[in-house]
Amino acid sequence: MNHAIILISCPDQRGITAAVTGFIYEHNGNIVHADQHIDNQSNKFFMRIEWELDGFKIAQDEIKKTFSAIAERFRMDWNLYFTQQKKNVAVFVSKPLHCLQDILLRFEQGQFACNICLIVSNHEDARPMAERAGIPFYYFPISSENKAEQESKQLQLLRENAVDLIVLARYHQILSRSFVDAYPQRIINIHHSFLPAFQGRDPYDQAFRQGVKIIGATSHFVVEALDAGPIIEQDTVRVSHRDTTDDFKSKGQDLEKAVLSKTLRWALDNKILSYECKTVVFD
Repeated sequence: MNHAIILISCPDQRGITAAVTGFIYEHNGNIVHADQHIDNQSNKFFMRIEWELDGFKIAQDEIKKTFSAIAERFRMDWNLYFTQQKKNVAVFVSKPLHCLQDILLRFEQGQFACNICLIVSNHEDARPMAERAGIPFYYFPISSENKAEQESKQLQLLRENAVDLIVLARYHQILSRSFVDAYPQRIINIHHSFLPAFQGRDPYDQAFRQGVKIIGATSHFVVEALDAGPIIEQDTVRVSHRDTTDDFKSKGQDLEKAVLSKTLRWALDNKILSYECKTVVFD
């Protein structure tokens, strides 16, 4: 597919949809997907529109310049994407490998339209998996003494590989503010609970001791505050007194894989808009 996508957020007002769709129609574009949402509490308008570039009268490298007049009129925050420009993705992982394994399997099957250009870890456990997939693996052992230095090296590595999106596939390190600020709304994390419950170590043991009846998984954008970023997707599964802690972990890990893969696909398809502490996810 050779499509263009525009993601828009702006104050709600008359004429936005007409202006955007009219721009595409006037230049011989064929709209294939269009979705919009209005947050009445904040009076914000959100839109995702995708159209075919075959036969479109504006050259691809001129679309942004031409559309900017409409964007300025409606005070839009907006981004333009092209489906043929695949994102470069870096996956960060620690010792739990179930999410990484699931991502690599789906990637091999062609479910993710991206380039997974590197895998980063603070442990060596993921190296064999990365080597089997033919993806470069980088080991950064981290302690309180070298954390800042190692993060600086990681950021340099990400820049050298022109990374667009970072996926924390159970990466057990808290990223510094400077790291997060370098990739705003471009770091996705999977959390092993229905946020904000059971933070920190051994979440399934905590849940088991509390006798919960539902466990969950949450994906979110990473911000400086721990596990406080805008939530993208959540899912749950029922558990009971008959389940052991191993059952909790198995069911929880299945959820983590499903939620993270769905989130990654949405991010690659440019279907997520973040505002305030929320997200709009277009169908």
